[in-house]
Amino acid sequence: MRWLQRGVAGWLVGIAAGLGVAGPDAAADEPQRVDAARLMNDLMTGRGNIGGPFLLTDQRGQPAGPAQWRGKIVLLYFGYTSCPDACPTDLAAIGAAIRLLGPLGSEVQPVFITLDPARDKPDLIGRYAENFHPRFAALSGSEAQTKQIATAYKVYFEKVPVRGTDQYSIDHTSFTYVLDAQGNLAGFFPPGTSGARIAERVRAMLSAR
Repeated sequence: MRWLQRGVAGWLVGIAAGLGVAGPDAAADEPQRVDAARLMNDLMTGRGNIGGPFLLTDQRGQPAGPAQWRGKIVLLYFGYTSCPDACPTDLAAIGAAIRLLGPLGSEVQPVFITLDPARDKPDLIGRYAENFHPRFAALSGSEAQTKQIATAYKVYFEKVPVRGTDQYSIDHTSFTYVLDAQGNLAGFFPPGTSGARIAERVRAMLSAR
C-alpha cells in the first residue's frame, strides 16, 4: 500500500535539488544528490526490498525493533535531534495523529531512529522524542548499524560541515514509514504530511484488520 504515486518525478527532482550545499561547492556535492534521488526513486517505485527486521537500543537501554511491536501499526521516522525544521514538524504530526486516533492510538507505536548516534545519546533522544508523544521509542545504534538500517529503508543522509566551525548538520530524506502489524512496510508519508492525514490512513488500516 503506497499512498504516493502521482507527480513523483517532479517532487523527487525538487527534493534532490534541495539537498546538499549550494553555491561554489554544488558540483562537488552532485554525487550525494544523485544518491538521494536514486534512493527516493527506489522507495517510490518499490524497487527491491524495502525495510526489514532490525534491533537497536532504546532510550532505556533495552533492545527494540519490529519484533517487539508485533500487533501494532508502527510509524517510523529517521532524523536527528539538532534538525532545525523537518524532524520537529514531522514528529509533531506523528504525535498529533496518535492523539487524533483516540483509544485506537494505543494500537500505534511511534518510533524515532537517530541518524546522528555520535551526538544523540539515549537519554537525549528519549527526552527529545517523548516531547512529541510520551510513547515514542527513541532508538540509536552504532554508525555501522545506522547506515545499514537507513540503507534498508532507502533513507539518504549525509553529514554536512558547518563552515567556520567544527560542527555539522545532516542532510536527510524525511519520510514517515508505516509498518503493519507483522512488521512489514505498508506505506509511507512524505515530509510535511499532517497529523490528520496520517490518522486517517492509519484508522483505515486498523479498521481493515
